[in-house]
Amino acid sequence: MLELSHVHKVYRVGAFGGARLRAVRDVSLTVEPGEVVSLIGESGSGKSTIGKMVLGLTGVSSGSIVFEGKDVSRIRGFSAKKEYYRRVQGVFQDPFSSFNPIFKADRVFAMIRSSYFPGVSDADWKQKVLDVIGTVRLDPDNVLNKYPHQLSGGQLQRLLIARALLLDIRLLVADEIISMLDASTRIDVLNLLGDLKERGLGILFVTHDLSLGNYVSDKSVILRKGAIAEMGPTRRVFENPLHPYSRHLLSCVPQLHRTWAEVDAELAANPPEDVALPTVEEGDDSAPLTEAEEGHFVGIDQR
Repeated sequence: MLELSHVHKVYRVGAFGGARLRAVRDVSLTVEPGEVVSLIGESGSGKSTIGKMVLGLTGVSSGSIVFEGKDVSRIRGFSAKKEYYRRVQGVFQDPFSSFNPIFKADRVFAMIRSSYFPGVSDADWKQKVLDVIGTVRLDPDNVLNKYPHQLSGGQLQRLLIARALLLDIRLLVADEIISMLDASTRIDVLNLLGDLKERGLGILFVTHDLSLGNYVSDKSVILRKGAIAEMGPTRRVFENPLHPYSRHLLSCVPQLHRTWAEVDAELAANPPEDVALPTVEEGDDSAPLTEAEEGHFVGIDQR
């Protein structure tokens, strides 16, 4: 459904744009219908930039992004982009920033109606909204005709997902969508993503949280310095991390049943074996992947 092939993104930075910042380097990945693919990495690893390129919010420097057989990185013109957004939508980290505080929260539905469903009758539209509100596990009486400040972050986030579902979307880009929510609300949103997955929706899940990536995704892509360090089925990546960077990230995940002293002692007694990886100098555009086992790819070691 979605295929990124050798995608690069370079920003011009510094005085008069004289310097270049390579944010994404030679990234290739796919998202299939009914599949959750997690982009995992620290701040600055390029994961959000990839999400923005998929959504057409920033351009591709080179490479291609193909959605349902069409290179969407070359889409130009309002009509073409509008049709693309009928099939692909994004939800972002801060739900409050997506709502105008002077309007009621359900105005986001009216904007979808005016753009995509101008001919739908009031009765049919009302029923359509009620159906999608139920899909995201909200009570219409508790969220409709309310201002954003009267709703919780979790309610607003689910309203944004409902807005996306009003369209015939096939792919959802979820960029850190639960990082600002409290623990009791996070599981509701994650379970909602699971329901959408079961309905055949492809999800590109952007997160810095390894435990979330492990919980929600079918495939994990670990990014480092804009390149893929490791990629494969989530269970294989987490149970058998091959790249030193992946192993380092996983070793930093807090484990409530053990103290840090116990973890350090275990690592000292049984240090993980290093994987012999080719290296590349900083600034090299290439970032090839090697298939270490079926479906499990490991990248070169970035120096």
